[in-house]
Amino acid sequence: MRHRTRGPGVTLPTPWPGSGRSEMREAVLFDLDGTLLDTLDDLADSMNFALGCMGFPSHDREAYRYFVGDGVVEMARRALPPECRDDGVTSRCIALFRHEYSRRWNAHTRPYEGVPELLDGLTGRGMAMAVLSNKPHDFTELCVRELLGRWRFAAVIGVSETIPPKPDPAGSLTVARALGLEPGRFLYVGDTGTDMRTATAAGMFPVGALWGFRTADELLANGARILLESPPEVLDLL
Repeated sequence: MRHRTRGPGVTLPTPWPGSGRSEMREAVLFDLDGTLLDTLDDLADSMNFALGCMGFPSHDREAYRYFVGDGVVEMARRALPPECRDDGVTSRCIALFRHEYSRRWNAHTRPYEGVPELLDGLTGRGMAMAVLSNKPHDFTELCVRELLGRWRFAAVIGVSETIPPKPDPAGSLTVARALGLEPGRFLYVGDTGTDMRTATAAGMFPVGALWGFRTADELLANGARILLESPPEVLDLL
């Protein structure tokens, strides 16, 4: 797909239909891992611990860029050897991961550079903000409360018995209902193809975060309407 630049670090797919943005400025829905928080080291270390406990080989940090993003079940399956991905082994791996992650979830995890400035800017503009993650709901709430507690998020949602993993749009639509806004009033900012598909399925405007875990090609192939190089550039869309 051809694309053109519009300001520093902003890449627009061409063509960009409906480029008037006035309808997109009431709320921002964020992915969490790879978008607001750099969680890769703690996720990798915790899953490698689980694999080691089960006698399986570990993986380097970069491999986890592609293991994460679709929920803990998929992360475990991707990390396990192909011949050992049955439900029983996967469940044991997830249990060990959860136990270890509960101990070290914040050892290295921090907001990305520029995220505080972005969230301050959105707050100053009176924009509603929310978080939708493929993390389990309890860990999603914990990460936001402890590492992003300076800012008010109107909704914080992770995977639970009632909220399926993305790209199912149910979580996004739940956020829209909670905020009393039509989905089309949201910018959806995420770093994976799963996020872009989620935004499209929900009727939100998909913004690809290039500072996260995945590539521009993946984001564009899955529906990103615009790509940003750094968090504060979200403010340029407003």
